[in-house]
Amino acid sequence: MPTEKKISSASDCINSMVEGSELKKVRSNSRIYHRYFLLDADMQSLRWEPSKKDSEKAKIDIKSIKEVRTGKNTDIFRSNGISDQISEDCAFSVIYGENYESLDLVANSADVANIWVTGLRYLISYGKHTLDMLESSQDNMRTSWVSQMFSEIDVDNLGHITLCNAVQCIRNLNPGLKTSKIELKFKELHKSKDKAGTEVTKEEFVEVFHELCTRPEIYFLLVQFSSNKEFLDTKDLMMFLEAEQGVAHINEEISLEIIHKYEPSKEGQEKGWLSIDGFTNYLVSSDCYIFDPEHKKVCQDMKQPLSHYFINSSHNTYLIEDQFRGPSDITGYIRALKMGCRSVELDVWDGPDNEPVIYTGHTMTSQIVFRSVIDIINKYAFFASEYPLILCLENHCSVKQQKVMVQHMKKILGDKLYTTSPSAEESYLPSPDVLKGKILIKAKKLSSNCSGVEGDVTDEDEGAEMSQRMGKENAEQPNHVPAKRFQLCKELSELVSICKSVQFKEFQVSFQVQKYWEVCSFNEVLASKYANENAGDFVNYNKRFLARVFPSPMRIDSSNMNPQDFWKCGCQIVAMNFQTPGLMMDLNIGWFRQNGNCGYVLRPAIMREEVSFFSANTKDSVPGVSPQLLHIKIISGQNFPKPKGSGAKGDVVDPYVYVEIHGIPADCAEQRTKTVHQNGDAPIFDESFEFQINLPELAMVRFVVLDDDYIGDEFIGQYTIPFECLQTGYRHVPLQSLTGEVLAHASLFVHVAITNRRGGGKPHKRGLSVRKGKKSREYASLRTLWIKTVDEVFKNAQPPIRDATDLRENMQNAVVSFKELCGLSSVANLMQCMLAVSPRFLGPDNTPLVVLNLSEQYPTMELQGIVPEVLKKIVTTYDMFNSVTFCCTWKLLRKETLPLHFNLEVSDPRAPAFDSKILHPHSNNYCKVLKTKVALLTEDVTFKSTEKKHQS
Repeated sequence: MPTEKKISSASDCINSMVEGSELKKVRSNSRIYHRYFLLDADMQSLRWEPSKKDSEKAKIDIKSIKEVRTGKNTDIFRSNGISDQISEDCAFSVIYGENYESLDLVANSADVANIWVTGLRYLISYGKHTLDMLESSQDNMRTSWVSQMFSEIDVDNLGHITLCNAVQCIRNLNPGLKTSKIELKFKELHKSKDKAGTEVTKEEFVEVFHELCTRPEIYFLLVQFSSNKEFLDTKDLMMFLEAEQGVAHINEEISLEIIHKYEPSKEGQEKGWLSIDGFTNYLVSSDCYIFDPEHKKVCQDMKQPLSHYFINSSHNTYLIEDQFRGPSDITGYIRALKMGCRSVELDVWDGPDNEPVIYTGHTMTSQIVFRSVIDIINKYAFFASEYPLILCLENHCSVKQQKVMVQHMKKILGDKLYTTSPSAEESYLPSPDVLKGKILIKAKKLSSNCSGVEGDVTDEDEGAEMSQRMGKENAEQPNHVPAKRFQLCKELSELVSICKSVQFKEFQVSFQVQKYWEVCSFNEVLASKYANENAGDFVNYNKRFLARVFPSPMRIDSSNMNPQDFWKCGCQIVAMNFQTPGLMMDLNIGWFRQNGNCGYVLRPAIMREEVSFFSANTKDSVPGVSPQLLHIKIISGQNFPKPKGSGAKGDVVDPYVYVEIHGIPADCAEQRTKTVHQNGDAPIFDESFEFQINLPELAMVRFVVLDDDYIGDEFIGQYTIPFECLQTGYRHVPLQSLTGEVLAHASLFVHVAITNRRGGGKPHKRGLSVRKGKKSREYASLRTLWIKTVDEVFKNAQPPIRDATDLRENMQNAVVSFKELCGLSSVANLMQCMLAVSPRFLGPDNTPLVVLNLSEQYPTMELQGIVPEVLKKIVTTYDMFNSVTFCCTWKLLRKETLPLHFNLEVSDPRAPAFDSKILHPHSNNYCKVLKTKVALLTEDVTFKSTEKKHQS
């Protein structure tokens, strides 16, 4: 068992400070001194040694300390030349004296830093009454509650209970704890007291409970927000929820509801107090999971054309193992449909007794009857989602058995089959909302001029098509490769409506002749080629047409391709081998969680708008999209299981965490924590990472926990989440096994913040990033379309866009300066700034030095008499960004820069390059073109066409 005692109370922190710690003292000009810091036994002074100063000067009086800051948030830290080498989580500063001087320190670990920060804050709160408070806390609400638990077991008032009952009680209160660990802790305590026997006294029960059931990282957090440093009252909890968790419209009633739900003690529930145990219960509950509950239901616009969505898709759904010898089974369809899959594959061949069968042709895979598959599809088609299901029918049957297929589908699926013919007047597919409860057949279809009861079409054998395609590319004979043909009956053809399978030729041909209801399938190899060589064309192609990508036939082991490689090009149907777990299926499952797991995810706007340009292989920021900064702190882990099949180290686990970003090439990155040796139950990591996300709508975050082993690191658990689903604040990440099952009680505790220099993202996530140094200001420019009328009009847009950029940058700089003066990092929000700075507004005799005037549209700060210089700076900086805010609002209200008025007629012969239908003044998309032209640099742009008199 680990010998170090866990910190579980203020008393533990104070005792540790009295014993002392070696800390690094940071000075300007890169100077760092190693000093031994300790708290005087009378708890009145903080001392350090050795020092050139007189011993009476090498100290700070506790009563002179104004605040304790965490992180590198003072001028000395910022100006220190080796600041980048100092861990943010190990740094803290003591601000003292009337001039707000700083003592900047770095601990050897984040744990030690937390002990000093918590202890000093406790001392600042209680001053000379600290001893009295520490003594009274021995009989506090928590201890009373644990003692009551003991008394309920000790029904005969013997003063002791059996070891078995004590272990079971603690395990009931904390199910994640292992029985063996609790038993060992009691035995260790008994051995330290030289006690024989196994009976457990009340004092021993309370001590072991405190040690095993107190998570130090949560205790430090509670002290940070608690006004009395022992528990959170309703106002403390409100402050935590609003400032840290981003909960809007919070009030005391909501706080009380949380307390009544999670506080275990009756006293706490009656008084409205949340103890450390109640706070822990709340933080580990689903209410504080990292996944935004808003995304657990359908939350996206489902009225866009079908081609505007990514669609959860399965490849060879009937297989449950490999592609060559594996068995076929209807459970493959049940599993996929229950997981929200909206596109399944049926590879149909002639079977015995005139019954078509499903299997992979030319292989040794087993067969299942077509009719039984249709039965299962009918039963489970809308089990997980009401939105349309696509049956990808790869037909290899004779005409005779094709008619049997039609009979089965019509009889079993009935009205669910969507057979409405597409309208030639439309330009896009119907929406998922219109197609609710419908099953679409994707297959070959006879041409409209076929008058017979059957006709010939090209074969649908994907392997054969791939071979022909690759052969054609290599031979450089684009239009003369004969394709295998087969007979298709008209009855089956008529079941195909808006998903007619056609063979892809090339992008320019498709742009001119392909119909919106025609679907092309791409082998993984070919799709990768287009994604790398024709990325822009691929994205534009997928704005109107559905594209299905299926794995290479070389993946005999049913391994999966990376779906992100094709999502970034806008490919809607990326078929996955659902039977094969691993990274690629983690990405697929995680991605489709974001819209109620309904199987449809709306693609980013830049992939849908007709005139936008996006290249999937960009390695920089995306034009028109605001990059965001993701700050993740991995704080701790809980109850990591031993990896399956790993026995070389016994029960020892040496965990570390990878944080991976998956998305466009510019966003892909990963960072890892240090390894915590021999602690899988409650490892503390305390490491922070920062990632720039250039296309947030296509990014995913994956947390992976591994066991560090010299033979080969073993997988423990993972969790994959779309960037748009992240909840900010302190969150728990529930870990999942390799096959996707939730690991009981296993989780990561993290802090998430999202900041953004250019606006955008979810409103509650908006923030501003720290300045990375002085750089010249970047102004947006307008691309010339070479259509004179349009280009002339938009010359007038340049000055207002420049003004908007200046206002935005000035606001950013003012807010960053204000955060720095408040002693906070760029991750902080303005509420946290006000909380941090408000204690400074009171003088020594509790008279206000600064007051907030709330009568104006924006609150103003007003100085009251003579104040320290640092307060003057804070007020001046606050006024600066307040005035910028007012200036922005004033200009928008006066429409000084907006709107732009125009009267255009597009008759330029060069217009067809941009699609004359789109640019025509009488088109609904007319204003959309012009809106895109301005690059959406402000959110309130209004365009007016004086001919059409409509606004976009």
